[in-house]
Order: sequence, then structure tokens, then C-alpha cells
Amino acid sequence: MSVNLFAGSLPWSVTDADLKTAFEAYGEVVSVKVITDHQTGKSRGFAFIEMKNEDEANSAMESLNGSKLKGRNIIVNPAKAKVKEVAG
Repeated sequence: MSVNLFAGSLPWSVTDADLKTAFEAYGEVVSVKVITDHQTGKSRGFAFIEMKNEDEANSAMESLNGSKLKGRNIIVNPAKAKVKEVAG
């Protein structure tokens, strides 16, 4: 089962490819998505990374949380599930 991670405090210049390279050092990366502003197309400073299994995701999280990427200390945590509001 794949595991979703959240990466925050990213430099504006970081790309999907940059993150894929960083996370691949710890295991198989299924997908990477740097979140961008809909109007400007510029990075919003965070991304979601999907990794193949939990052990690899935990290893990446432990190693990369607080590490420097392009000069900034990044945050890596488990991604929280998106909650949909139910109209009542």
C-alpha cells in the first residue's frame, strides 16, 4: 500500500523532479506534485509525495524532515486525509 507524505517550507524554485530525486534515495516514488497557485502558476511552497511502501516513506520522512533542500530546511510529515464537508 502506498503512503502519502507532505513536504512543506519548500523553496519557491523546487520542482517535482527535485523532490523525486531527494525522495528516491529512500525508496520508490510513485508520484510527486508541487502545489502551485492557480492564477500565477508559482509554487505555494509545499508538495505531496506518494511512496510505494510505509517503510520507505518512514525512512524518507525521518531523514528529510529538517534537512536542507536548495538552502531551506524543509518539513516532511505524513499527509493528512482530505476531509469533504457534508452539507446538512
